[in-house]
Amino acid sequence: MTDTDDVPEVLFVCVHNAGRSQMAAALLDHHAAGRVRVRSAGSAPAEVINPAVAEAMHELGLDLSREFPKPLTGEAVLAADVVVTMGCGDTCPVFPGKRYLDWRLPDPAGRPVEDVRPIRDEIDTRVRALLAELLDADS
Repeated sequence: MTDTDDVPEVLFVCVHNAGRSQMAAALLDHHAAGRVRVRSAGSAPAEVINPAVAEAMHELGLDLSREFPKPLTGEAVLAADVVVTMGCGDTCPVFPGKRYLDWRLPDPAGRPVEDVRPIRDEIDTRVRALLAELLDADS
């Protein structure tokens, strides 16, 4: 792992860091309960989180009101054990020894909350599977 405390770190990346990567980060952080360090970033961050995404997450009791889109940096990639791109064709710095995953998911931008819920639920399924892998690898 990247840190002396052996807590794995996951970085979720999408272009605007306003939808998919924010949902994935919030869901993993929630399910991991401190057992995984989680970050998200975008190559061209938006100004704010997608409101339909915030609403869909609020329905699960997860508050994104304090979150904001963050820029992707080489340092964030270097710190991560797993880098998950969200199917948006994002170019990400590649470092040896990192695990890269590409989750091809529809972009929630411009969609109503009714269309965001299935995206959120698919991300939740994938996040839970990733968490199980990470925790199993640590044992």
